[in-house]
Amino acid sequence: MTSQTACQATTDGGPGRPTPPATPSARTTPSPSPSPSRPAAWPGPDNTGVPKGTRLRPSGSITVTEDGTVIDGLEVNGAITVEADDVTIRNTRVRGTPGWWGILQRQGHSGLTVEDVEIFGNGRERTQFGVLNQGVMITVRRANIHTISNGISTEQGLIEDNYVHDPKLYKDDHVDMIMSSGPPARGTELIIRHNTAVNTLDQTSAIALFQDFGVVRDVTVEGNLLAGGGWALYAGAGVKGISSNIKVIGNVFSRRVWPKGGFAGPVAYWDAHGRGNVWRDNVWEGGGKVTPE
Repeated sequence: MTSQTACQATTDGGPGRPTPPATPSARTTPSPSPSPSRPAAWPGPDNTGVPKGTRLRPSGSITVTEDGTVIDGLEVNGAITVEADDVTIRNTRVRGTPGWWGILQRQGHSGLTVEDVEIFGNGRERTQFGVLNQGVMITVRRANIHTISNGISTEQGLIEDNYVHDPKLYKDDHVDMIMSSGPPARGTELIIRHNTAVNTLDQTSAIALFQDFGVVRDVTVEGNLLAGGGWALYAGAGVKGISSNIKVIGNVFSRRVWPKGGFAGPVAYWDAHGRGNVWRDNVWEGGGKVTPE
């Protein structure tokens, strides 16, 4: 069952902000968002978010407490908090109010599917996460997420065909379009596949695999278009140990935000000798191989 409640985003026990490895300092005035000459297949404004012609019904913030709930066709002014299993949110626009998240799956729950949604903040007060997963498995497809500090945050699940772009910088934030802060839950993996991730700031990343809460493992980053941030990709290395089974395959790095891909370069924190780690077929938009530093 869903119940409409007053938004709890600012007082509801939002997570402490992890501190990623050092990056160049952020600018308060971002560059214009790039408009790369991308194949029609790249996720963008025309093939992500709420399908054109969808009629949306207005709603306030929602807390979901019944397993298997489907939210379809809503215009949510606030946040959606999921405290149940196997919930689906689709064809919905979330105008996040100031606070931690647009959509949250809480710890202890699993199976959330988010597809064909648009999530954004108001650009004046922080909405820190578009989609924040504190639970186990999650799928996010064809989402258009923008005007937030961090687009999608999860340690496991499937993140595919999304357009995550044009973040906002607020005091003391790190800014990542798609991020993981540690290893996936045992028996699971994280797949980040065929997304357009564009960070128009000079920190932190388009995609980041951080070791804030443990050694990164079992992640596939494949077929994404990446641009911007301090480094376009943080690739999983860190002080807690050597990452393993990290596969970075067939991604396209763009210079449309910064000449080096990210402000400092295309990729950092790659464990070249980690067990099962694979770096293959990653190229610059327009041609040329991308090699980890």
